[in-house]
Amino acid sequence: MVPLSFAGEEWLLTEGRALYWPRERALLVADLHLEKGSFFARHGQPIPPYDSRETLERVALAIRETGARRVITLGDNFHDSDGSARLEPHAAGMLDALTRAVDWVWITGNHDPDMNVHCGGTLAEELEIGGVILRHRAHKGETRPELSGHYHPRLQIKVRDRHIRRPCAVVSANDGPGGKPTGRMILPAFGAYTGGMNAADPEILKALQPAERIDAVVPAKGKLARFNLWNRAA
Repeated sequence: MVPLSFAGEEWLLTEGRALYWPRERALLVADLHLEKGSFFARHGQPIPPYDSRETLERVALAIRETGARRVITLGDNFHDSDGSARLEPHAAGMLDALTRAVDWVWITGNHDPDMNVHCGGTLAEELEIGGVILRHRAHKGETRPELSGHYHPRLQIKVRDRHIRRPCAVVSANDGPGGKPTGRMILPAFGAYTGGMNAADPEILKALQPAERIDAVVPAKGKLARFNLWNRAA
């Protein structure tokens, strides 16, 4: 885990694409897309059906690593609104154990707007905790600190003739009301079967406006690597 300054306090970004909020003892994960494999299998694509197990194992690992007492997901928890009904017994048991072990909040996204809570936890369209807005998709024009998912950002760079593609968080910096520094962050997709969008895609950069600068950040050998994607002064 590496420290990351955001919204006036310190956070921890894990190697496994989760964000930990020490003050709230909260683990934040975006875009689990549970049961994506079974969704595609229904439509004739023979994808191995164990993505939910793998994703939930990674959530359990992040909880152990951080000592989190709360998990907040940032939408697209299941690949579709019927996904929770398709969980095979082993994955369903894993999810039940996790939602009993911690305070679990599901923020819903565009893939699961009609999600039900028979799998445990509580539902919310968005939350505000400690002045930080938690929602699935970044709201263009938002000036308050905000955490979101949806875009599955992935850093794409070329280093010494090597093309590197890694899931990343995208962080904007801006002056908020009264000139107080603030920022917004889009988390990488956490799910096992999630692809990615270039972090420098115009759609991502537009979603985080207004901003003074926008960077991609990734943990690298115990440190935070930062790559500038957009700068108002440029």
